[in-house]
Amino acid sequence: MHLNPSNQTTVDYFIIKGISDVPELQLPIFLLVLLIYLVTLGGNMTILLLVCLDHSLHTPMYFFLANLSIVDMSSSTISLHTVPLIFISGNYAISFNGCITQMYLFAAIMGHKLFILSAMSYDRYVAVCNPLRYHSVMTWGICALLASFCWVLGFLLIIPPVVVVSGFTCYMTNHIDHFFCDIMSIARMTCSDTSLLEILNLTEGLLVFTIVPFILTFIPYGFIISAIIKIPTSSGRRKAFYTCSSHLTVVIIIYITLTCQYVLPVMVNSTDKKFFSLFNTAAVPMLNPLIYSLKNKDVKSALRRLFIKNKI
Repeated sequence: MHLNPSNQTTVDYFIIKGISDVPELQLPIFLLVLLIYLVTLGGNMTILLLVCLDHSLHTPMYFFLANLSIVDMSSSTISLHTVPLIFISGNYAISFNGCITQMYLFAAIMGHKLFILSAMSYDRYVAVCNPLRYHSVMTWGICALLASFCWVLGFLLIIPPVVVVSGFTCYMTNHIDHFFCDIMSIARMTCSDTSLLEILNLTEGLLVFTIVPFILTFIPYGFIISAIIKIPTSSGRRKAFYTCSSHLTVVIIIYITLTCQYVLPVMVNSTDKKFFSLFNTAAVPMLNPLIYSLKNKDVKSALRRLFIKNKI
């Protein structure tokens, strides 16, 4: 940290405080995060390999699930890699450019995640409400277009707020009270004008990245529930709901976590914010493949076939 000619405090690097600054907790935290990260990689990599190798999973639903697995592995790697690096090296510093890059990649990946969940919701809507037209509507071209659109939206829309943050020239401190570079954490540290960032957070962060995918995700479920209620037999209703239960469970967990992490920041202290952020970046990506594998007969059958084929 140094002073420039205009007496504004600029930074060349930031200090990541981490999850906790209590020395006795560093080893348990390191082991816990490492274990969660390895389980996350293993679970999502298994889902990804199953979708690629098992022809019975070559359907639109599992194509989007493979995208979700890539997102979960990426978000965990981007946000959690600093925890073991800090513990092993003892170096809490991250360069300014490195911090901005981490901030951009994490925000873009999370934005894409919410949009891909919306695409999965539309897929479930077609499967339940228009089953006879499912394969003619959800063609591979449409699936690829939806997935590409989600990736482009995530990586393009986050550029303006990241550019604003990278232009901040005045900081009250260079110590980030977090375990990775988060836009809100940086915004709380700066003494530069944040009015433009606040506008972008309301328009892009809240409206485009949260409310729009939320609406696009849950409106189809209104039609799905209506269609399920009209099914005359209880077994038919259970089967229809079963096709959506895994996705709906994942969506509810993610939006509850994001609400606690970003929408209610004034009601929680710094430690609670880190907890919700850790749950969002570590626990949720770990739970997703477990939810889909435990609640999905197709995935369990594909996993069983893979084990038999490789004599495991």
